Amino acid sequence: MLVMGIDPGTATTGYGLVEENKNGELHAVAYGIVSTDPKLNAGERLLEINKKINELILLHRPDSGAVEKLFFQKNVSTAIAVGQARGVILLSFAQANTPVHEYTPNEVKQSVTGYGSAEKRQVQEMVRTILNLPELPKPDDAADALAIAICHIHSIGFQKLLE
Repeated sequence: MLVMGIDPGTATTGYGLVEENKNGELHAVAYGIVSTDPKLNAGERLLEINKKINELILLHRPDSGAVEKLFFQKNVSTAIAVGQARGVILLSFAQANTPVHEYTPNEVKQSVTGYGSAEKRQVQEMVRTILNLPELPKPDDAADALAIAICHIHSIGFQKLLE
């Protein structure tokens, strides 16, 4: 099974593709970021994110997608921008007929580290360990996207056990 995890953002969107083999081992297929030029208007930035995510979906053909749910603290304008980016990402998966699932940051941390309030560094280290990477995945947005994909694979495995 191949899962594409997405950490949405307008300036930087992280992506990570994680594959689970028949033995249940996970490995990173690809990861990185989609960055947009801050000189572009909001619509142009969203279009760029949509194009790049569509290209990645077409190239890798994931079995499913996993996107981080919107986490709102204090900055309303940032939350709106992230919500817009999430919208075009969800649209990309829908256009490709790829099922997509959403997870909160705490669900991702719980799944990857066993602790829902884990620090970013702990999550990155567990992603490195789980995927047997030689070093921490960079940048942070890509590492978060890999964690989201791992969370989804763990979630599917747990659901299969319940059935």
